[in-house]
Amino acid sequence: MHNINIEHPDYIRSKPIWRKYRDLYAGGEQLREHAPEYLVRRSREPNEVYFERLSRVFYENYIGSIIDWYAATLMRREPIITFDGTNQTGKTFFTAFSDDCDLRGTTITEFFRNQLVQALITGTGYIVVDFPRVAGPVTTRAQEDAVGKSRAFLVDYSPDEVINWSYDTDGQLEWIVVRTSSLRNATGSDTWAKQTRWIYYNREAFRTYQSTADSTGLAGRIELIDEGRHGLARQARVPLFRLQTSEGLWLMNKAALLQLEHFNKSNALSWALTMGLFATPVIYSEREWSQIVGESYYIQLGPDDRFGWTEPEGHVFQIAADNLERLKDEIYRVCHLMVQAGGTSSAQTSQSGLSKQRDFSITQEVLRAYGDTVKHTMKQVLCAINVARQDGLAIDVSGLDEFDIGDFSVELDDAKKLLELGIQSETLKTQLFKKLAFKYFCDVRQCVKNQIAEEIDRSIASNIGGKGNCGGDKTGAGGAERASAR
Repeated sequence: MHNINIEHPDYIRSKPIWRKYRDLYAGGEQLREHAPEYLVRRSREPNEVYFERLSRVFYENYIGSIIDWYAATLMRREPIITFDGTNQTGKTFFTAFSDDCDLRGTTITEFFRNQLVQALITGTGYIVVDFPRVAGPVTTRAQEDAVGKSRAFLVDYSPDEVINWSYDTDGQLEWIVVRTSSLRNATGSDTWAKQTRWIYYNREAFRTYQSTADSTGLAGRIELIDEGRHGLARQARVPLFRLQTSEGLWLMNKAALLQLEHFNKSNALSWALTMGLFATPVIYSEREWSQIVGESYYIQLGPDDRFGWTEPEGHVFQIAADNLERLKDEIYRVCHLMVQAGGTSSAQTSQSGLSKQRDFSITQEVLRAYGDTVKHTMKQVLCAINVARQDGLAIDVSGLDEFDIGDFSVELDDAKKLLELGIQSETLKTQLFKKLAFKYFCDVRQCVKNQIAEEIDRSIASNIGGKGNCGGDKTGAGGAERASAR
């Protein structure tokens, strides 16, 4: 793999865009550090003026707040994850996995919330399913569990860390290369060395390469440090999953140019207002002027000389302020959040109640689209781990479609009306009770949710058996056949 450091053409094209988008999301000192890349310099603007404008630069971060709002609102209620099957060991594992999916104490809900934020900024988030490397032979499943080899975990990578890849004709990954960098100080001295690591995955194996820079910063030789079969080799698939938004739902890509325009105009207006506070003297005279003008000085004028001060009338300032307000509203509009724009001077205030309700219904549909994307990716990851561990469970992910806690009373009324219809389906009752219970206890631990699900299953099953014993069936044989079928 002498070409392990080659970068994909799409990666080369997108890398500077991702950096800009991260700066716009983070704002603060991160954007201030890179401000010369975003603050447009006027034609023939003197260096000292431009540098002073850079020193005063500020950033009103609307898009960062919008992205955080979407992620927080979508995950306000945790997704409902169900594990059906008789394998109690597998259920115990997934319960622990839900509470700590990356071996760093991150819950699966928090992990995928971070992946959604990543996808809203850069368009894609990458997740790798990995298993611990254990030295020595392992011959039984019990030994795997004992040494921790079967303890799957997740690793998140940003798009700028996945540098190269290849897809087959069916659109499936054939291989990828992930590159990460970090600072290392193995000796405890004040010298830090940059360590770069590459991980190559194909459908069966992985190879890890490493290079460490010396004290002068010169990169060292790239060496192979580990290789073997990865955890999804039996499934013949690359252990990488993508949480990807469509172009229309990629919020940062839609709002970035508007946010940059707002950034430049707001800084230009601020600079003009600041300079307007310092009036400039104007001398009307045909003779040479060499006197000093200031608060502690006087001037002497001839009979025909004139003296005055110039200051802006303010018309262009009002136009600029109105334009900034319109840009802010446009940022919220393209992100489907006009109801969140706010502000007394916003165009939002002229909307009717019905119009606002329709705008919020659009926001809810966008949230549901993000929820479908998160649920699909989460189910893919969990099912792949389930197959790799051979737990034999049926896994389902639901929820992420209700965004107002006050709606729960309405759901209870709807569920009651549904049961009153008298539909003869025990499966319907089971799933209905589980859905209501999991939504109400959305923030409890997964082990409690599993226990609730098992108790609901047992309760429904006992009710079915009780009806049979009390003569619910006219013939014992028919009841026995149905019980056998169940």
